Amino acid sequence: MSTTNPGKNVLGSDVEIKGNLKFSGELTFEGKLDGEIQTDGVLTLGDTAVVSGNINAQSVVVRGKITGNVNAKEKIEIKAKAELFGDIRATKLVIEEGVTYVGKTEVNPNKVAPTPPPKPTEPAKTAEPAGKPPGR
Repeated sequence: MSTTNPGKNVLGSDVEIKGNLKFSGELTFEGKLDGEIQTDGVLTLGDTAVVSGNINAQSVVVRGKITGNVNAKEKIEIKAKAELFGDIRATKLVIEEGVTYVGKTEVNPNKVAPTPPPKPTEPAKTAEPAGKPPGR
């Protein structure tokens, strides 16, 4: 990994943060965070990561432990041995075998809020006289 690339950031396992975290580009987080994470980039939570708070990102890769809701505009990948306690919303979702996950899931590849089904209506009434077959 190049140290001259400002788009990639790493916070190691010895980092503990109380408060919200915002960044752009890519971040690999291995430490503990008590607060929210907000980004239009890619968040990777390493094996030792422990997050207590909501996450809003473009894409998220989870290897550690999250207690909170996760929203991703693109994709959420939950890797083997990860623990996630909260609701997730994403366009794409990948969950590997061996994951501990408790929460609700909303996966919507169309990125458009689903429209409610139309309400049932009465059959259309024709203005045709009763003696003529309709449409002639």
